[in-house]
Amino acid sequence: MKIGIVSVQGAFIEHEKMLASLGAECVELRKKEDIERNEISAIVLPGGESTVQGKLLRELGMFGPIKRLIESGIPVLATCAGMILLAQHISGDGTVHFGTLPVTVRRNAYGRQLGSFVRKGNVGGIGEFEMAFIRAPFVEETESRDVDVLSEVDGRIVAVRFKNQLALAFHPEIGEDTRIHELFLAMIEQSARRKAG
Repeated sequence: MKIGIVSVQGAFIEHEKMLASLGAECVELRKKEDIERNEISAIVLPGGESTVQGKLLRELGMFGPIKRLIESGIPVLATCAGMILLAQHISGDGTVHFGTLPVTVRRNAYGRQLGSFVRKGNVGGIGEFEMAFIRAPFVEETESRDVDVLSEVDGRIVAVRFKNQLALAFHPEIGEDTRIHELFLAMIEQSARRKAG
């Protein structure tokens, strides 16, 4: 079981270290061949610059293969920019990247870098979690009854789950708390069991 971590830009190494500390096998996805030669069981879309990541994924020929994997139902953990890449709609922007998550997100919703902050709040299935927001988006609207809202901060949706897609506006890879990554690993195991059964 290999977790493919999209590693073209952004905070991918922190996810890799946290997942590896939990015993997961990770592979960095830097080019199309990395996807083709590895049997990927799950994908991490890290924080960073969503516009830059979308552009690089297309230029490197990775966009189509990753989109097909997500559409096939493999588990996905998307943080910050990753949430934007998954969203079907971006508020005030006609750009659509993977478009597999039926939500509308607002980019840089909390302002620029100086708008970064940390807040403790409840995350469904986990309990209280310290959430680090860095130029974070939030979900303005969910567009399917199948989207589970996992967390809100100040009335704004900051974590959702849709089928095997777990999307967060914050950065769970920062700090020592591994519970969200443990939840992701449990999703991968459940997915593998369903395929085997």
